[in-house]
Amino acid sequence: MTVSFEGRVAIVTGAGGGLGRAYALELARRGARVVVNDLGGARDGTGHSDAALKVVEEIAALGGEAMSDGGSVTDAGQMEAMVAHAREKWGGVHILINNAGILRDKSFAKMELADWKLVIDVHLNGSAIATKAVWELMREQNYGRILMTASSTGLYGNFGQANYGAAKLGLAGLTKTLAIEGAKHNIHVNTIVPVAGTRLTEDLLPPEIFKALAPENVAPAALHLVSEAAPTNMIVGAGAGFYHAAYVTMTEGVLLPPDERTVEGVAAAWDRIIDRTGERVPQNGMEHTMAVMARLQKGS
Repeated sequence: MTVSFEGRVAIVTGAGGGLGRAYALELARRGARVVVNDLGGARDGTGHSDAALKVVEEIAALGGEAMSDGGSVTDAGQMEAMVAHAREKWGGVHILINNAGILRDKSFAKMELADWKLVIDVHLNGSAIATKAVWELMREQNYGRILMTASSTGLYGNFGQANYGAAKLGLAGLTKTLAIEGAKHNIHVNTIVPVAGTRLTEDLLPPEIFKALAPENVAPAALHLVSEAAPTNMIVGAGAGFYHAAYVTMTEGVLLPPDERTVEGVAAAWDRIIDRTGERVPQNGMEHTMAVMARLQKGS
């Protein structure tokens, strides 16, 4: 069955190049009207360009319909204006892909707090601001599809990217709560973890690897996660044609008797505490708490 986005309006932030451009073009090919948002800045977030307008022109050449927006995701007023413009022109906003991002890589020892705050502001706060701008409209429509962009650094860590990793794992956490809050309004919220060759990684990868990691190989997973048939509350990795899911799990753990609830008791039970046999995936914080309470009632 062909997946169509006819009649849908999509906003893609950071869509002037790389992943965002690939998402915007594929959405347009499949019938969506697309708001191409991009400041057009450099990898570190400085400067401006007409990158968004160029993507709009590409979409027009394909026979699609799009408009550019140069608003900053860190500015609530600009995000609200972008959503209002899309609603006025096309009647609503059904899809938001939070893709805008910058890098300010340094080891934590050498990182200035300004670089910490800026990366958190663009990735985590920016995604929250853009999402807040569409949230009430999606509730009114009783329909919404929102995609957050995490990273392997956020899930697993990477040297020199403490700011980036903190922001990206924060987005996975934001997804989990918004998926719960949006469920009764048919708002599905997911996280994608791309492995892609973009301007953020071009000088970090060998040319043959960079080519294999084309953003177009991530787009199929991203668009599935914002389609009508999208799941919700998922973390999905995509890159070079490989697609997988990632989960935050909970081991069976150990209930220590009162006289063993000591530092020494935890150390002695450590191998059993971290044993992944029978681990589970709680669907919300309450389920995690109830699992703990169930062990207390069971007494073992």
